[in-house]
Amino acid sequence: MKQVLIIDDEPIMRKLLEQILKDKYEVISLENGREGLEWMYSGNIPDLVVADLNMPEINGFEYIKKVRESGFFNDVPLIVLSGEESSSERIKCLKLGANDYLIKPFNPEELGLRIDNLISLRS
Repeated sequence: MKQVLIIDDEPIMRKLLEQILKDKYEVISLENGREGLEWMYSGNIPDLVVADLNMPEINGFEYIKKVRESGFFNDVPLIVLSGEESSSERIKCLKLGANDYLIKPFNPEELGLRIDNLISLRS
């Protein structure tokens, strides 16, 4: 089963994403970018990451940057899920290497399809 890593500091958002994805994917959910990096650095390579932007310790921007700088993870598809609607935030994420950007609140079916598409492109 393909693995999706969710990184979001809001427990309600993590639960919602788990509910949406659990039938199709193994879901790992963590609270912030630091936990996400530690989990990945300890030998785990997810098939896709869904990350929030505004998080404590290591925010979404830092997280994307660190993942893309690493030789092991630079091709892992990454979707940013954020409450930030500004075009400049989206552009910054895409420039850093995010594959997609969705604004909260989002359509669960649309997110599912975007995840499916990115994972199937990779395999």
